[in-house]
Amino acid sequence: QVQLVESGGGSVQAGGSLRLSCAASGYSFSTYCMAWFRQAPGKEREGVASIGGDGTTTYTDSVKGRCSISKDNAKNTLYLQMNSLKPEDTAMYYCAAATRCGLLSFLGDGYWGQGTQVTVSS
Repeated sequence: QVQLVESGGGSVQAGGSLRLSCAASGYSFSTYCMAWFRQAPGKEREGVASIGGDGTTTYTDSVKGRCSISKDNAKNTLYLQMNSLKPEDTAMYYCAAATRCGLLSFLGDGYWGQGTQVTVSS
């Protein structure tokens, strides 16, 4: 079965950094599109970053320049390096996998981890 397990979340002051990790198993990690989503209380879940099987990356504008998504195919692990964190980055962060990059693919057929909480204080 597909399993995605996030780690690395925590509480950090504004301006600090965190690196989130997602350990994946049960599917062809290297060929899937992987992504990080986040959801803050009272808000809809939003895509933060994605990385395709070919290594192509995308970022939402609010994190561009501050976050970097990467993956290690040998370790079946996805990462999100988050720098210069802001209070508005506070959210539950979810790792997700889908056969294709695209919002509908993740929402319709994607696999999801349990989430890891990121809290940024001012």
